[in-house]
Amino acid sequence: MANTTVNNIKRKNIIRYNNDLCLVLECQVRTPPNNASYCQMELRSLASGRVIPVRTNIGASFDVLDNSIKQLELLYQADGNYVFSDAETFEEFPIPAASLKDSAGFLIEGQTYDVLFVEEKPVSVNLPASVNVKVVEAPPAVKGNTSGNAQKAVKIESGLTVMVPLFIAEGEVIRISTENKAYLGRA
Repeated sequence: MANTTVNNIKRKNIIRYNNDLCLVLECQVRTPPNNASYCQMELRSLASGRVIPVRTNIGASFDVLDNSIKQLELLYQADGNYVFSDAETFEEFPIPAASLKDSAGFLIEGQTYDVLFVEEKPVSVNLPASVNVKVVEAPPAVKGNTSGNAQKAVKIESGLTVMVPLFIAEGEVIRISTENKAYLGRA
């Protein structure tokens, strides 16, 4: 952990802001004409996922935390935790389900994920832009029930419900966006 001035903070750094771990999305030093310079930052709270706009003076400093990413396999979910394992050392890392609420609908047992570690502790899962998932429950399409872009709700293997076109059937593998849970196509 190093106390760093805002001039040296870069995108993708993890900093402590108001006792919350935050990912730096943007950090720009601005100098308006006839005024003092300031720093405009955009932070994402790792606990809540909220985006926090921060404007501070140039002399301010923040704790920049050591971070790394490891590829871990999701073993199971129990007692309010998702338990991940390192394939090489077989060490297990529990992550509280509350800190993974945005990712939880895309986490499937047996899959490998990029897990963000801050100061040697796992804090969140970095999801890809889209994932391939299997449809486990899909109601049949009703003929003649189409007017424009007709869709139906299906359940995927993680338990998440997503909207898909009427022709998608149970057992198919589809690709969905992890950002907005939108159907992107068949896999």
